[in-house]
Amino acid sequence: MADEMQINPQRAKQLAENLTSITSRIKAANKSSRQIRLIAVSKLKPATDILALHQQPQPIHQHFGENYVQELLEKSKLLPRSIRWHFIGGLQSNKCKQLAEQIPNLWCVSSVDTEKKCDQLEKGRKALVESDAAVEPLRVMVQVNTSGEESKSGVEPDEALALAKHIVEKCPTLRFTGLMTIGAIARSKATTAETENEDFVTLRDTRDKVAEGLGWEKETLELSMGMSADFEGAIAMGSDEVRVGSDIFGERPAKKDAVVVEKG
Repeated sequence: MADEMQINPQRAKQLAENLTSITSRIKAANKSSRQIRLIAVSKLKPATDILALHQQPQPIHQHFGENYVQELLEKSKLLPRSIRWHFIGGLQSNKCKQLAEQIPNLWCVSSVDTEKKCDQLEKGRKALVESDAAVEPLRVMVQVNTSGEESKSGVEPDEALALAKHIVEKCPTLRFTGLMTIGAIARSKATTAETENEDFVTLRDTRDKVAEGLGWEKETLELSMGMSADFEGAIAMGSDEVRVGSDIFGERPAKKDAVVVEKG
């Protein structure tokens, strides 16, 4: 299906330039030897945009993030299996099994915050692994509500260890890889490479406690924090993964106006 899509060469060039700009900023912000993963957040953007970045002459971009289950299911059927999809949006328990079972190249679910959701993801991935031996365990991150805002998803910092233990002990086809946060907007806007964002401090401290509770080295657990407005500050504070959308793809349409496949 991907080979039937028409990619606008000018659009592809613009996207490639935007991506190069972000990757250069990531390299400049990274004073360590860590490899920083960039998730290009492609929600509400057409499949051709993703394909344009994924088909670039080397290096192609592999990691793309989506927020809506239905949209991700649709895009995953149209686009190459070599893409590594990240589900980063709010997750409903009744969509978890479908998500884990129907998308073999779903690389990570970053927004896990209840045992029930873990159990449903486990059920779906187990069924897929049993039918396709080439499928890897599904990476999952525990989302932590570092800002204490009621509007935000995620476990409280002191609940993260219990959920991590549940994944490690009860979900054999899931792989617990770290913690994710979406911090407060105001803190995000005030973040610079020099200032310490409280949400990032909290996530880093929580990671250290979870690692200790599991008896793991803290470096084995990743921190997913930082978006368009604050990723340089997040990297300075130890983030292993940043999520950037509009700075790569431009402004998003309203959800009701978004299309997966653009008409010619």
